[in-house]
Parts: sequence; C-alpha cells; structure tokens
Amino acid sequence: MCGIVGYVGDRECVDILINGLKRLEYRGYDSTGIAVLEREGENCSIKVIKEAGYLKKLEEIVLMQKPIGNIGIGHTRWATHGEPNQINAHPHMACSNNFAVIHNGIIENYLELKSELILEGHNFRSDTDSEVIAHLLEKYYDGDLTGAVIKSIKQIEGSGAFVFLCKDYPDMLVGARLTSPLIVGVGESGNFFASDIPAVLEHTKKFIVINDGEIVELKKNFYRILDLGRNVIEREPFTVSWDVKAAEKSGFDDFMLKEIYEQPEALRQTIRRKLDDSLIEPGFGSKQMDILSDVRRIMVVAMGTSYHSSMIAKQSIENWARLPVELQNASEFRYSNPIISEGDLVLAITQSGETTDTLAAMKESRKLGARVLVVTNVVGSSASREADGVIYTHAGPEIGVLATKTFTTQIAVAYMLGLLFAQKRNMLTEDKVKSILEEICKIPSLLEAQLNESESVKAIAKKYYNFPDFLFLGRSYGMPVALEGALKLKEVSYIHAEGYPAGEMKHGPIALVDEECPVVAVALKGSVYEKMCSNIMEVKARNAPVIALATIGDREIAKIANDVIYVPEVDERISAIPAILPLQLMAYYMAKLRGCNADQPRNLAKSVTVE
Repeated sequence: MCGIVGYVGDRECVDILINGLKRLEYRGYDSTGIAVLEREGENCSIKVIKEAGYLKKLEEIVLMQKPIGNIGIGHTRWATHGEPNQINAHPHMACSNNFAVIHNGIIENYLELKSELILEGHNFRSDTDSEVIAHLLEKYYDGDLTGAVIKSIKQIEGSGAFVFLCKDYPDMLVGARLTSPLIVGVGESGNFFASDIPAVLEHTKKFIVINDGEIVELKKNFYRILDLGRNVIEREPFTVSWDVKAAEKSGFDDFMLKEIYEQPEALRQTIRRKLDDSLIEPGFGSKQMDILSDVRRIMVVAMGTSYHSSMIAKQSIENWARLPVELQNASEFRYSNPIISEGDLVLAITQSGETTDTLAAMKESRKLGARVLVVTNVVGSSASREADGVIYTHAGPEIGVLATKTFTTQIAVAYMLGLLFAQKRNMLTEDKVKSILEEICKIPSLLEAQLNESESVKAIAKKYYNFPDFLFLGRSYGMPVALEGALKLKEVSYIHAEGYPAGEMKHGPIALVDEECPVVAVALKGSVYEKMCSNIMEVKARNAPVIALATIGDREIAKIANDVIYVPEVDERISAIPAILPLQLMAYYMAKLRGCNADQPRNLAKSVTVE
C-alpha cells in the first residue's frame, strides 16, 4: 500500500525520487521520505530527509537542504505499525548509518526479531516493524551487501518489497520481494525500482516484474535477478503500451472524474479486444490452455469493488451457462477450509493483480488442484503470473484510488465469460449470443449520452450531500449495483452508507429508515420492478426521502420517489454498467461538495498489498 521509488544512474536523483513519489500519491500515504547517497571525494554518506504528512512538506525541506547524488530511494508510507510521524516515516537506518531501507509490507515476526536485536546491542529509533530489516542487514553485513540482504530476508515472516541503499556501494541498489509488488524500470540514463509503473513511466517504457523470493542488484546500466540461493534468473523487460499522458488529469479536476468519463472508451477497448481476439490470454510465464473445458463448478474470489463485479459474474454464468458458481471473499478463503478439487475453476478478480488476499486464495486453490483464471487490469501483475489463464480488462491506468472504469470493464468481461461458458455448454444458440453481444456493444454509446446529462445527477448530489446516512437497495441484477453505489459513497465522501438486498430490508435495515436517511432504490424495468416499487412505498411510509434509479420513460416512479435518476433501457441482465455510472457521479459530486479529496480518500490505498 506504500509507494517505493529508487534510482541509480547518471542524473541527479532528487527530482526523480520526488516526482516518482508524486505519481504514487494515489496509493494512499501519511508520511514521506527520501535517502540520497552523497559523495565528497572518496567519502560517502547517506542523507535521509523524511516528514509526516503530504509530499509538499517533504519537498519544501528537500529544497532547503539540497541533497546531491545520483543514487537514492524514496517512499510514501501508509501506517500499519507505529503512528504516522517523522520518526516512523521511511527510509529507516541502522545504528551505524551505513544502510537505509524502504519497505512496503508487514513483518509479522518483527517483535521477536526486534527483541533479539536489542539484546545484541541494536538501538531502535522508531515504532515500526520495517526498522527491523535495517538492523538485520547491519547484523549480517560483512562487506557483501547482496549476501546480507539474502540472510536478512530469510529471517522474515510476512510480506514486503524492500530496497536497500549502502554507503559502501555507491553505484548499486539492492531490491527484494516477498509478496508485495516490486518492478524494475530499465532506462537509458539509469535504472529504477518502483512499486508501480506510473512512478517512473516518464523515464522508460521497459519494465521487469520481480517475483516472490527474488533479489535484484541494480546499477545504472546493469541489472541482475537472483533467487535466495544466488542463482541467476534471466528475464527480459516488457514494454508498456500507454504513456505518461494517460496517467495525467487531462483538464479534469480529479483523476476519479477523468476515469468516470473514460469508461465508454475503456469499455470499447475491452469489448473490442475480446471480440477480435481470444478471450483468455496466456498468463505471464504460464502455458496457453483451454481452461474452460469440462468445468463442473466455479468459485469466484475477490475483494471490495471486485467482489461486486464477481456477483455479476455469478449472475451471468449461472443465467446463460447454467453452471453453478459460488462466491467467496478472498480474505476469508484461506481460513474457511475451502472445498476445492480437480475439475473446479477458481475465478479471481482483482483490478491491480496485487491484492494480497486474492493472491493467497489463488495459490491455495492451485495447491488444492483447481485451475485458476484471473481477471485483472495490469499486464505482468502477480495475479497474471500466478494464474493458469488471464483476461485483461484493457481499462488503461487507473490512478484514482477508487475503482470506476476497472469495475465497469470487469463487468463487461463477466458478461462475455458467461456467454463463452454458455457456448461451450451449448446452452445458447449462436444467434442468441450474437444478439446479446450486439446489446453489450451499444453500452459505451449509452454511457456517453448519460455523461452528457450529468448535471441532473449533480443537482441531486447538491440536494442530499449533507445527510448523514444513506441506504441503497436493489434486487436481482440491481443488488450488486446497490452494494457498489453504497461503497463508492462511503469511500469518497465519508457519508455512512449501507447497501442491502431490498428483500432483506424488513429483517433489520428498515430500523435505520427515517427522514434523515435517504434511500437510493435501484428500480429499473425488469423482473423485480414491482417488488422494488413496493420497497419504495415501505420506506416512504417511514418518511425517508427516496432517490430512484429508473429506466428512461418510466413516469410512474416519479409519483412515489422524491427524485429520479434516469438510466437508458437495456436488457436487465446487462443493466449494471449504465446503472452504476450515475451512482459513481453522485458519490463524486457529494465528495466535492463536502470538501473531500476524491483521488486520495483518507485511510484508503489503491492496492491492498498487506493482509
């Protein structure tokens, strides 16, 4: 969840580190820091500057102190162990000040290691788990930096991406990965470490993804990947297709709003590529295989917004292919003693491909004999390499912390997966599949029309943004939309919001309903329309204001709802994408009216890379 940047090369490193960290601000953080190796003749020393709060504070201090060097590391921290203050910010140094380390992850056995190191005479300065690794490095260092890193890593239980700076090695950084993401950027004027591609994309388009249990020695024109036994691993860089402009705001106030407006094109790209090419692409390092044949049962694992898209995947596959699908929250999967065996398919959905719990569920599934298919947005991510097959969503870079376009492209993939399974099981005719695909292909244009009418959503947001609580209700194909709408509102505006199946309302949630609790009802035309109207009447009887999400042309619902947001008419089975768009906009506009940071909501990070 933290951000990592490292550079070694011919250029001054400070601006590279600061700008790289700026491009990682979307990941969420509460403190920042850099370490630069400064030279004075034959002497080298490590200059560490760190500060609590946003990067602007760190940048002001850096401008005053003006560290100079062409090798350094930078970090944005999201606190797990120890409060967010200057002392606990990274980089961390050992007693001798000969080493600096940045770390993304959690060292689960740090208390045990810290106690042992204190008994050995090491003095700790922070309350973090990460400082342990600096002292371990100091303990094992005998002039061989890579050897000390390997010995230190072997002592750790937990997760982490690490980058080490040593004053005895003025031309080399060493990185290591244990679960948490780490990449190498291969440039012409130097090489880079980063936790995510946008950090250094302005400098290079060539990247190498580092795998679990690997060590990297990085110099300005050299890199070497090693396993923990110091065996050399050969791996060629891959080239990303998007440029740094795709990761900028392009005139929008916020990345979140930009990415909401990018959804029509993201959907076109995803749908077109899946129609023109094979749906399932080979995973990084895995052989191409037809993993859909002879599947008898599917288990879907996901977290957060991806879990809501997994609900739509379940609906699509069961409805069209008549194949049983179970859902499991990825964080609970390992602890539920899952019943998985050969012949089962585990479908993992993760926008980043780096969600720790989802990766763990994938590994456990393969261990139990299941085949694993992943839906992700990031080429070369850990999930794409762990899976037997991968489906990319082609949404382009999503910089805002909250998932918007990755959610809708996941839904598009879910629709096409359902149709593909239906074809393989001979449950739908070719003509029927073609008809449904034609309807799916119309959705991007429908979204563009909705975006042109966004002022009506903004007006509703202005009317309701000061209410303290919201209840979102939906049935059948509207239920995942209600859950995601509630999640978006609470994530970005900090308004308490709950999403429920509408039929569950009388089993508890209706106790919350009063004039201070608006209800958002997903009431599109379809099989459960009349039942949703009944639910609206029930909450209206308790004086709750009602915002109805309704199909264009439905004038009757305006008689029972206080406000109506109209959605283009489509088959209810593919209605989730046009239905969620106005709820994304409503959440965004309410957040702005409340003065919230739409791109960096408090306490949240783009990728949850720790358990």
